[in-house]
Amino acid sequence: MSEPIVTDYLVIGSGIAGLHFANLASAHGKVIVVTKKAPDDTNTNWAQGGVAAVLGDDDSLERHVEDTLVVGDGLCNRAVVEMTVREGPEQVRRLLEYGVRLAHGDDGKLDLTREGGHSRRRVVHHEDITGREIQRALLEATRKNPQITLLDDHIAVDLLSMAKYGGEPACFGAYVLDRDAGEVKTILARATVLASGGAGKVYVYTSNPDVATGDGIAMAYRIGAVVSNLEFVQFHPTVLFHPHAKSFLISEALRGEGGKLRLASGERFMDAYHPLAELGPRDVVARAIDNEIKKSGADSVFLDMTHLDADFVRGRFPNISERCLALGIDMTKQPIPVVPAAHYMCGGVKVDDVGRTNIRGLYAIGETSSTGLHGACRLASNSLLEGMVFAARAADDVRDVESVRPRQVAPWSSGHATDSNDAIVVTLNWDEIRRFMWSYVGIVRTDKRIDRARSRIELLREEIKQYYWDFKIDSDIIELRNLALVAHLIIESARRRKESRGLHYTLDYPDKDPAPHDTDLHLTDGPPAA
Repeated sequence: MSEPIVTDYLVIGSGIAGLHFANLASAHGKVIVVTKKAPDDTNTNWAQGGVAAVLGDDDSLERHVEDTLVVGDGLCNRAVVEMTVREGPEQVRRLLEYGVRLAHGDDGKLDLTREGGHSRRRVVHHEDITGREIQRALLEATRKNPQITLLDDHIAVDLLSMAKYGGEPACFGAYVLDRDAGEVKTILARATVLASGGAGKVYVYTSNPDVATGDGIAMAYRIGAVVSNLEFVQFHPTVLFHPHAKSFLISEALRGEGGKLRLASGERFMDAYHPLAELGPRDVVARAIDNEIKKSGADSVFLDMTHLDADFVRGRFPNISERCLALGIDMTKQPIPVVPAAHYMCGGVKVDDVGRTNIRGLYAIGETSSTGLHGACRLASNSLLEGMVFAARAADDVRDVESVRPRQVAPWSSGHATDSNDAIVVTLNWDEIRRFMWSYVGIVRTDKRIDRARSRIELLREEIKQYYWDFKIDSDIIELRNLALVAHLIIESARRRKESRGLHYTLDYPDKDPAPHDTDLHLTDGPPAA
């Protein structure tokens, strides 16, 4: 067994939040970044829209704050919203310093686009692949930084907790599986930062990459961190409906530039659901599309760009246009078939305004966290903004974190576990979880559906727990274990919210509770984590 690896800061995840934190924190300590596949296999890399910030002459901080609060449907933390919006423009300047190639207009100013829920054009972008461009620049800076060690093909197994040694709740690193070597390493750190993204893969239809299995949320919960508002899963209204598209996202920016949603008959329908029609909040648009599909029995609705200038559409959305053309859809001449899909976790590990959890030495930033910014529904393009703002604040805060760890750290032990000869169990359990979560805890919910999901997940978690301890671990069982726990937490959160608010819509409780509240879960609230 190899000796523990010691660093100042351990970052789990290599998206915008993790890499921005690493580059800033490297000014006062050594950083190890672990990422379970390639460093650019992240939700950030898949983000199309951009970063929302107040940069236009006709905009104001107050307008951005108000737009965020309206979409958040009464659950945003106003102080956090005001802080994030205020610090947004500075983070956009940091992107430019990294070398991110943001689009500029003919006047030399940053080109600003508009997305759903925004009252002004305030989203900076790079064509329709903003996330990919940000990921490129941040990775380039990370690889040049001698203070940062980037470990790809490494998946975190569990966080190291002082509670296991009879001490106070405190985190001092993690066990990490080197997927190539098959070896579990022990990495010790003064501060551990969860930046592992969301959990879209808990649903069968999602815009997320395969890595989005809720690892950070699950690991944090297992050592006693509070998780909050996990019932608020944002379903993106428009994902390309095509058997070979693998849930390719059709950016909200298309609607921001004038795209119209239509039925197969050509009839528009969003005016009946929201005053902003196609630019209504994502929860409203997703439910509207879901309702129209169910009413008509159709496979999809259609996003129509054909009334716009063809050269503009191709120039503004080159990546989407190219992908559609490869599948036989010319978006300048025919509408794009679209359906909703799981997109973003508005809840997560509960943190304060610098990313600290209730566990000493453990931070969470980006989609893994629940900061109070998004409330019951996220305003479009506030996610990359949040990742950068909280990464910067956490990087400043960790400089004073003191090392807390036992004198002797127990190495990872597989016990009597053997090599698995029944891997099909993992595949079948993975598939079953994702399908019943979509059917029972999806866009529209009921108590009966939630109870069915609850019964199924508890049986499956017992099966998974037994498999986990009987066989030697690999990335598949690690992800399944985490996915099952996150599914349990989403179900339990949804079961406790007896109202319809934002992204949580239930036919049994169609009205809002007059007293807005968060849904916080802690390890002592339910069955032990596997």
